[in-house]
Amino acid sequence: MSLSSSLFSGISGLSTLGNSMTVIGDNIANVNTIGFKSSRVTFQDVLSQTVATTAGTAQVGRGTSLGDITSSFSQGSFESTDSTTDLAIGGEGFFIVRDPNNTDNDFYTRAGEFRFDKDGNFTTPAGYIVRGWALDSAGSATGSIGDIALSSFTSSPSATASATVITNLDSDEASNTADLELVWDGDNGSSTYMASTAYEHQTTFKVYDSLGTTHDITVYFDADSTSNTWEYIVVCDPTEDTRSTASGDGQGLLARGTMTFNTSGTPPGMTMSTHTGGAALSTGWSAVTPNASGYLEFSPSFISGTTMTVALNFGTRYNSTTTNWEPESLASTQYSSSSTTVFQSADGYGAGALQSISVGTDGVITGQYSNGEVIPLYQVSLAKFQNEQGLYNEGGNLFRETRLSGDPVTGAPGTNGLGGISPKSLEQSNVDIATEFVKMITTQRGFQANSKIITVTDQMLAEHISLKR
Repeated sequence: MSLSSSLFSGISGLSTLGNSMTVIGDNIANVNTIGFKSSRVTFQDVLSQTVATTAGTAQVGRGTSLGDITSSFSQGSFESTDSTTDLAIGGEGFFIVRDPNNTDNDFYTRAGEFRFDKDGNFTTPAGYIVRGWALDSAGSATGSIGDIALSSFTSSPSATASATVITNLDSDEASNTADLELVWDGDNGSSTYMASTAYEHQTTFKVYDSLGTTHDITVYFDADSTSNTWEYIVVCDPTEDTRSTASGDGQGLLARGTMTFNTSGTPPGMTMSTHTGGAALSTGWSAVTPNASGYLEFSPSFISGTTMTVALNFGTRYNSTTTNWEPESLASTQYSSSSTTVFQSADGYGAGALQSISVGTDGVITGQYSNGEVIPLYQVSLAKFQNEQGLYNEGGNLFRETRLSGDPVTGAPGTNGLGGISPKSLEQSNVDIATEFVKMITTQRGFQANSKIITVTDQMLAEHISLKR
């Protein structure tokens, strides 16, 4: 073995330790990079050579080489932000993003600094589009994983399907009108279609048609000549009633019926019929039977050619099994106190504009709209790999799958071993400055020691040369 072999051993040490310092420098340089995963260097000795000894043969190493450079995928700490679209993964998994110029080129990242671009795409700062599932109105995923992109910034209107009116009707009141619907005058050319002396109580609620326009529905109540019975009519503004069969005085008259209370003044039995006739209000009535939910329905038409159906709940529901009307937890009453509306509501809503976006721990992106609707839009998907070390680092906080990493296993946050989403947070670099500085010191000293090998070997070679003067 020649003395010069020690020179090459020292050179191998300088080379590998120089590469190690490069990795340390890269880690320190990215100490504030969102989602950065630090790397570490491992060394291995170079294939040794055999030398003769008095005991036989032995091996002498010939220096060192890089064994591997691996990434640490340990969890980084979270930084709280004020952006609802900043997301961090608490646990295992990567966000899936797509190259906007290649529909088949997916990448994986832990950096969740996302935003919506001008086209509605949910993207990284570099423009890579985040992937996930589109959700239906019930919050269930539809189809396979695709781009998260808002194609519409409005919420479609929903027509009213049910209304609830809970009243107390004064048991001491006498009948004001023999037939309440006969005093309704839908074509008198004025805004007063019902004399205030013709009824005991009235209440008005709003309904939405399929285009999102609101309309007033009024229910008039009056005591009937029959004890514990009240008659009612349901009307709308005659100028908004497009039913051609309800012309004349009957314009705007939608339904009539009776409410029959028991002797204790508690919930009534019900009848209802709808008005389909013309000017003759005493004709053209069709009896209404309770729907599948046990409520009576009326059918206004505010859009020409379109009829909507509204279930009217007075706090009692028809049980088809027992053939009885049964009270609900909140029901209309007939007590000896002033007639009043206790509660009323109607579903449906008009069109709304998107006002804000929020993201849940399950990765569901929800839109809040000006009409009060809160609608689930998308769910962010995550992916994990059997061998994370096999991922190829593309730079820009992106990783790419390889044959060594295996295929990605995708799923919703919090399922299948994947971590949950922390909204309004960003995962910081997992670089430990103290650890990197210690590595820097040991690398520096190792480099100095290897350089000393070269200088000492040089001195020894000089002694060899000086043997011949």
